[in-house]
Amino acid sequence: MKTLTLKNKFQTNATLVTNDFIDNYMINANGEFVKVYLFLLRHLDDPCSNLTISMIADCLNNTENDILRAFRYWESEGLLTVDKDGEGRITGLELEQTPSITSRKVTAPKVPAVNEKPVLREVKPLASAAPALAAVPEPVMAFEPADVSDPVPVFETVAVPEPVSAPKAVQKSKAIPLTSFKAQKELKSLLFIAEQYLGKTLSRTDVDAITYFYETLGMSADLIEYLIESCVENGHKSIHYIQKVALSWSDSGVTTIDQARRQSANYSKSSYTVLNAFGIKNRGPAAAELTFIRKWTEELGFSLDIIQEACNRTIAATHQPSFEYADTILCKWYESQIRHLKDIAVLDAAYQKEKAARTTVQNRQKPVSKNMNNFERRSYDMDSLEEQLLNSN
Repeated sequence: MKTLTLKNKFQTNATLVTNDFIDNYMINANGEFVKVYLFLLRHLDDPCSNLTISMIADCLNNTENDILRAFRYWESEGLLTVDKDGEGRITGLELEQTPSITSRKVTAPKVPAVNEKPVLREVKPLASAAPALAAVPEPVMAFEPADVSDPVPVFETVAVPEPVSAPKAVQKSKAIPLTSFKAQKELKSLLFIAEQYLGKTLSRTDVDAITYFYETLGMSADLIEYLIESCVENGHKSIHYIQKVALSWSDSGVTTIDQARRQSANYSKSSYTVLNAFGIKNRGPAAAELTFIRKWTEELGFSLDIIQEACNRTIAATHQPSFEYADTILCKWYESQIRHLKDIAVLDAAYQKEKAARTTVQNRQKPVSKNMNNFERRSYDMDSLEEQLLNSN
């Protein structure tokens, strides 16, 4: 019988996603992370794939930091292995088989050897997807650039057996599920704003904390932005400090920015500076005291060192805290255009000089008495008195 020649002109042009990924991984992942994972799946079977971090970021309209965060997330989930060189640069990616939900905590990604060529490997699909792929032959294709001086991730499609490695616990992501488009958009904007305030690229801990504020504590995006802004203005950029403030607001029922302003006013740096200068401990400022503090810092525009000096002089003069007395001192300094501590020293010197001159003038005007008695003496005419005495007889 004559041999038949078969030709395949059917191009699937499709990317297969397992149901286990959709059911157990996608629902708990950030939408941007899912985009990165699907993009990697799309380029698995492409023999001409030669991707870099910047190329992936440009294709997905994300930053390179967003792509790196997605890599770290899927690596923690056990779906991705990131190969790095001695300098810590990413040289390859390996997509792992999606483990079942019951074995996720004991499945570890394969750790490639040091001298192994960085490749992106296609892992054997799940048993549930095997019948659908039985008729399609396993592709064995490889693509490498001819000569590249800078190492870039090279993605190879190779059919390999499942890696056999010792059981190792995979850290579960702490990210909060965000299914609505509005929530994902607001959170992405919050992460960008937080990076600007903190002046650094957010770590996984930072991202998880901000997500916790938004999803679990139920804070609005504006309130979280004000939270980060107020903490940074007070000199605290630690995410742990910011989280403590957020938990304090949540326990106090703070849900709006106005409530947060009132809450933070009791714990502001200026308030504690004044209270400590007056020796007031274990309580926050009263409403009337806050009015004075806002007047000194906002209306009069004094710095804390000048306000503290006024408080110290109040205690020295009255031996007790008096916001009214300190306000009198600060108002006089404001009229004298005092802006620095050295201006106060100049004003004090001028006052002492004027006081000494005034004392000198008073001493000159005072008559000098030669008598020991400090009262006007009486003058008597003895002859007149004698004559009056004789006439009376």
